[in-house]
Amino acid sequence: MKALTKTEFQFPGQKSVYHGKVRDVYNINDDIMVMVATDRISAFDVVLPKGIPFKGQVLNQIAASFLDATADIVPNWKLATPDPMVTVGLKAEGFRVEMIIRGYLTGSAWREYKNGCRELCGVKLPDGMRENERFPEPIITPTTKADEGHDENISKEEIIAQGIVSAEDYEVMERYTRALFQRGTEIAAKKGLILVDTKYEFGKRDGKVILIDEIHTPDSSRYFYADGYEEKFEKGEAQRQLSKEFVRQWLIDHNFMNRPGDVMPELTDEFVNSISDRYIELYEHIVGEKFEEAATEADVAARIEKNVTSWLANK
Repeated sequence: MKALTKTEFQFPGQKSVYHGKVRDVYNINDDIMVMVATDRISAFDVVLPKGIPFKGQVLNQIAASFLDATADIVPNWKLATPDPMVTVGLKAEGFRVEMIIRGYLTGSAWREYKNGCRELCGVKLPDGMRENERFPEPIITPTTKADEGHDENISKEEIIAQGIVSAEDYEVMERYTRALFQRGTEIAAKKGLILVDTKYEFGKRDGKVILIDEIHTPDSSRYFYADGYEEKFEKGEAQRQLSKEFVRQWLIDHNFMNRPGDVMPELTDEFVNSISDRYIELYEHIVGEKFEEAATEADVAARIEKNVTSWLANK
């Protein structure tokens, strides 16, 4: 299966297109957004040189499932999924921050903690914590949203003081973030998983804060298997997890963290296929259904164009 790593569509009413690290977002008449989840994969703020078969479909379908499963507690942008790799929805003015919420000390937070950091984005961290330890209460550690390069940690107080988000809107985002994480945690628990940390993005439309982009996918979230968590934690062993962290760890093991002078290691077909398998595994665990591979026509882009164009004509 050839991975879809680039799109250049011209949809009816198209005003502009934004090519992100993973998603390509098409603006239709300044009212509708067509978000194509490509098979690109990024780590350490760089897009890896090979795409991952079925990754875009996995991301899109998990996000769509969770947008539907949380619509009763937080309004969101989704209108429809006309193609397995596409979600269409309402255009909103996105806030320039990402709301990261962490239930456990792991990943980049652990790397900073291990180096002596005891305050993250204005949140005080207690001494004596261990890797993968659960926080007494989930903590919110926002970042600025960069078009290119690294997102930067920032505190709630700095966000409000700099006028990036108003105090009123931030309070709404914070409340929604905690409610979404609670719902995601409950859904994961039913599937034998722990939602460890995740990020949410919000925008504003018609004066109302709404959830945009994706949620609870392996690109934006980290999951541990609940079975064996306590035993591995007590022994100080690495947790069995479903997330993109194993890709980051593979890059670290090959001396790549996107630092000056770092050279991207070669991605073998075997490793690429193993990433694809991991994404499908997460889909089946968290959605609770067998993953059905989308029809693999010779031209996936043509399929997407046909499906999206048809939806736009009939909306």
